[in-house]
Amino acid sequence: MAKKFQKLHEILQIDYPILVAPMFLVSNTQMVIAALESGVTAAIPALNYRTDGELRKAILEIKDKTDRPFGINLIVNKSNTRYRSQLATVCAMRVSFVITSLGNPKKVIEKCKPLGIKVFCDVVNLEHAQKAEQLGADALIAVGREAGGHCGPVSLKKLVPQLVANCSIPVIAAGGVGKKEHIEQLLTLGAAGVSVGTIFIASKESPVSDEYKQAIIQYSGADIVLTTKLSGSHLTVINTPYVQQIGTKAGLLEKLMKRHKWLKKWLRMLIFARGMRKIEQSAFKASYQSVWVAGPAIEHVKAVCPLKAIVSELTEGLQF
Repeated sequence: MAKKFQKLHEILQIDYPILVAPMFLVSNTQMVIAALESGVTAAIPALNYRTDGELRKAILEIKDKTDRPFGINLIVNKSNTRYRSQLATVCAMRVSFVITSLGNPKKVIEKCKPLGIKVFCDVVNLEHAQKAEQLGADALIAVGREAGGHCGPVSLKKLVPQLVANCSIPVIAAGGVGKKEHIEQLLTLGAAGVSVGTIFIASKESPVSDEYKQAIIQYSGADIVLTTKLSGSHLTVINTPYVQQIGTKAGLLEKLMKRHKWLKKWLRMLIFARGMRKIEQSAFKASYQSVWVAGPAIEHVKAVCPLKAIVSELTEGLQF
C-alpha cells in the first residue's frame, strides 16, 4: 500500500503545493507578498540581509501585508558566520517555517519546533534525509540535479521515489520546474509539493539587473553548467563567454581545502565569501565578468512577467 503523506498545501494551509524557493540575492519581500497573495508560499534567504535588523524589518513588512505562511532559509554550516543570530531572529519573529541548507539542522530543529515553527531540510541523498528525519524535521526538500544554484548529484526522478519509499515525512521536490506538467509529474512520483526558483528570477518583482533577466530569457537549459569555483560546492550557472574563459573546475583554494583537513573550515569560509561577492556584483550590475546563477528551467522563461502571472500559469488546471 502506498504511503500517504500530507501535501505541502495541507501542511501550511495554502491553496497550492508550491513554494517559491529562497534564492540568494533574488528573493525579496515584494516577491514573497505576491506569492502569498497568489495562494502559494515562499521563503527568503536570511543572507539576503546584511544585519539582523534588516532581516527583522523584512519579516515585519511581509506580516504587515498578509498573515499567510512564509519562511526563512538558513545556511547552517560554518561559512555563515551570522547563523546563530539569524536563528534567534526567526525564532523571535515566529516565521511559519525555516528551510535549512548546507549543514546539520539539529540546532534549528531544537530551537524552532517547541515554538511551532516547522523545519524543512534541504537534502541531496537518502543518508542526509534519514538523519534529518531522525532529528525531527517536518519535511524534506529533495534537491535534485535539475535545481538552480546549489544542486544535488541525482535526478529528482530517482531521488524523490527513493526518499518517499524510505522516509516517513513529506518530501518536497526542488529542481527543474518550469511549467505545470512538471509539478504534476513530481506529485505523481510521491512529492508533497515543489520548490520553484529559476523561473521567478525574471519576474517583475525580482530586484536583479535587466541584463540578468534577459540572460534568463535568452539562454536555454543546455547553457547551464556546474561550477565548483564559486562556493566550494556544486553551483549551476549560465555558461556565458566569461564562465567559459575562467572554467568551472576547482581552483587552488578548493584543491587546498581537499588536501589539508585542518584548513578546511577557514578555506571554505574564504571560498564562500569570495564567491558570494562575485555573484552579488553580477546580480545587480552587469559586466563582461558577470556570473549568473540559474537552473535548466530557464528553458521555459520567455519574457519578464509579474510573479502572480507566473504562478497563475503554473496553477491553472493543476491536478494535485
